[in-house]
Amino acid sequence: MSYADKTLACRDCGASFTFTSSEQEFYSSKGFTNEPTRCSSCRAQRKAQGGGRRSSGPREMHTAMCSSCGREAQVPFVPRGDKPVYCSDCFQSQRDNSSNRW
Repeated sequence: MSYADKTLACRDCGASFTFTSSEQEFYSSKGFTNEPTRCSSCRAQRKAQGGGRRSSGPREMHTAMCSSCGREAQVPFVPRGDKPVYCSDCFQSQRDNSSNRW
């Protein structure tokens, strides 16, 4: 496929920027179907501010009993009961043990 440079307008600052043929080829090779909507300086600024991820405040924690030691644990998900839940100490221990197996 043949690509030609395109001039686009930044959705944040309104400045014109060029979407080069090599950038288009790269986007295509990665399977991206949308053109960029921000110029490089606005993309960099957005990335520096957290990449556009929305924070809804502090993470909601849920109380559960640790499947290993029986202590109360605070976890960032609603325990369903079909999988073990570990306190932070037991979770770290499980993690260390699994990485030592290989």
